[in-house]
Amino acid sequence: MIRLLRATPIALLITGLATSSNLLASEQTYNQVSLRAEASQEVAHDQMQVTFYTEAQDTDPARLADMITKTLNSAVETARKQPKVSVKLGNRSSYPVHDSKGQKITAWRERAEIRLESTEFSELSALTGELLKTLKMANMQFSIAPKTRISSEDALLKEAISAFQARAKLVSAAFGSSQYKVVNLNLNSNAYNRPPIYARSAKMLSSVMVDESAAAPEIEAGSTEVSITADGVIEIQLP
Repeated sequence: MIRLLRATPIALLITGLATSSNLLASEQTYNQVSLRAEASQEVAHDQMQVTFYTEAQDTDPARLADMITKTLNSAVETARKQPKVSVKLGNRSSYPVHDSKGQKITAWRERAEIRLESTEFSELSALTGELLKTLKMANMQFSIAPKTRISSEDALLKEAISAFQARAKLVSAAFGSSQYKVVNLNLNSNAYNRPPIYARSAKMLSSVMVDESAAAPEIEAGSTEVSITADGVIEIQLP
């Protein structure tokens, strides 16, 4: 009886090792190849963003804050008259101004921003000219509207998958096979911005847009290269 009890654990251990070995063998993979394919296209920027700011200085911080607030409220009221223009308040900061020795506060300076966004370039450009009478322009930039980006990516998904399939067939044929199966496939989107081209600097652009007698500034909105990358692994079925 004692010998049987001692022998049983050994037999179970051997059986367990054999089972683990079989599982390991079944998990081994063969004839797998990693592939990558990509589809891309240039998408024109159809969304315009302009950031304005107001900045002032005063010895009384409360009076300064009130002045900045009134200027911003007036600009927001003007901007909201354009229903196709999105209006958002940006950063706002205040800091003390010291004397030449850096010991005594002589005044306070405050800066506040307002950000406008629209796909209607003409409306936002006209509004920009109006707001520049009381505000200053921090920057102007262009991008792809969310709906446009989604539409472009959906079209590129099909192209990327087709490109991946074509490459998988090519690799399989090189190994002398006409069959393969996809083990896994990852689809990722990327975007590479191409900055807009301005005929003038931002400072000159602001002054030109305020001057109603000046010619309209030449602005090229630019474009972005949108791409979909298909990364995956295939298993070639050898004859």
